Amino acid sequence: MSELKVVGVSKRYGDVQALDGVSLTVPSGDLMAVLGPSGCGKTTLLRCIAGFESVDAGRIEIDGWQVAEPGRQVAPERRRVAVVPQEGALFPHLSVAGNVGYGLDRQSRKHGRVDEVLELVGLPGYGQRMPHELSGGQQQRMAVARALAPRPPLVLLDEPFSALDAGLRAELRRDIRGALRADGATAVLVTHDQSEALSIADLVSVMRDGDVLQAGAPTHVYEAPADIWVADFVGEAVILPGTLRDGRAHTVLGDLPVRASRSDSGEVQVMIRPEQIEVIEESHAGPELTPAVVTAQDFHGHDALLTLRLSDGSVVTARTFGAGTPSGIDQRVALRVRDEVRVF
Repeated sequence: MSELKVVGVSKRYGDVQALDGVSLTVPSGDLMAVLGPSGCGKTTLLRCIAGFESVDAGRIEIDGWQVAEPGRQVAPERRRVAVVPQEGALFPHLSVAGNVGYGLDRQSRKHGRVDEVLELVGLPGYGQRMPHELSGGQQQRMAVARALAPRPPLVLLDEPFSALDAGLRAELRRDIRGALRADGATAVLVTHDQSEALSIADLVSVMRDGDVLQAGAPTHVYEAPADIWVADFVGEAVILPGTLRDGRAHTVLGDLPVRASRSDSGEVQVMIRPEQIEVIEESHAGPELTPAVVTAQDFHGHDALLTLRLSDGSVVTARTFGAGTPSGIDQRVALRVRDEVRVF
């Protein structure tokens, strides 16, 4: 296991500032998801860590060993960093065992490391098959097994689940996370999928325009985003104008308690997660609730996302669960906000 430190790293391609003073730390044995939209610099960051790109400023350390700084570039093969690309980049002429054991010495192969990592990724007994005989998900499992086989200090995963369908993607990322943890690997996952980052990572780092805006535990980034952009990017968010006074935010949805007590006052933007908004049938509503009309519904099976119009014309979204979900467009309901809200 090895700690990764990226300190003030910058990288420019001509007029494009791909990385602008990026800093992050991944403790030994943890998985950090680097989350951001296309073009934010996350893949460039991964390539700098791997050694495929040099840095213009800052430094990169793996387990205390400085592998990159301006004028110093340790070759990728000397860093012993394993990379799992979007497509597995498998050798089609080698068997599963041949692919997985490609980077191993004879002794490691003799002592069963190939079978060990195939077991870890859920492919026991697949060693003699050829890559074309495997499904897309199985090929990605094999790519991860090949990365883990030589016990690298760091594993880098570049959106390895993006080409898979949703159901398989969810199953595979759980299994791969389990394999990384069982092998004690430190890992960095680059993704633009918020649910993927929040569901499997120990830490989430949110990037925009070549910089890290916020890093921390998934629950902290989701519940206490650093700014409005992070709030809206990491999951759905309802943003309403409000007035902060006496530690409460006064909004069209009522007077709401504020997360992290504040003594200041004035105009603010209020962030509410859709699952905080409780939707109640109009017949059961009290005068303290906010009337609304259902204008749209996106049904997802386990939940539904309702779009609702308030009496002042404001539009909000609410996430509902279970059989009590209102199903009729133009249905009149009432709203109540649960728990504390975040203000900016």
